[in-house]
Amino acid sequence: MSTGYLTTHVLDTALGLPAADMQITLYRLEGEVRTQCAQMRTNADGRTDSPILPVTEFQTGTYELVFEAGAYLNSIGTAPETPRFLDVIPLRFGISDADAHYHVPLLLSPFGYSTYRGS
Repeated sequence: MSTGYLTTHVLDTALGLPAADMQITLYRLEGEVRTQCAQMRTNADGRTDSPILPVTEFQTGTYELVFEAGAYLNSIGTAPETPRFLDVIPLRFGISDADAHYHVPLLLSPFGYSTYRGS
C-alpha cells in the first residue's frame, strides 16, 4: 500500500492573498481515458480541507488538476473581459513515487499563472 498523497494550494498573486472558494477538479489519465477522481473547493487559506488525492486512493500515473480560475476571478470582482484571458486552467503532471507527498500549487493573477512541485 502506498503512503503518498496529493495536495494543492492556490494563491492570488495579484492580491497577495489565498484564492478562497475556487473549484478544483482532479482527473486521472490513462491513454485517452480521463476519469474524475475528486472535486473540491479551496478554503479561506486557498487550500482544500483534505488531500485532493488521499493515501487510500493514491497511485502512480498521469493526472490533471483543473482550476476554475475564471469563475474565481468573476466572484472577487476582477474586471471581466470577453472572453476572459484565463478561464479554466488544466495542469497535467505525473506521479512516479507512490510513497511521496506531491504538492501542486497554483500561483494566479488575471493574466498569468505558474506552478511547481512543492513540498
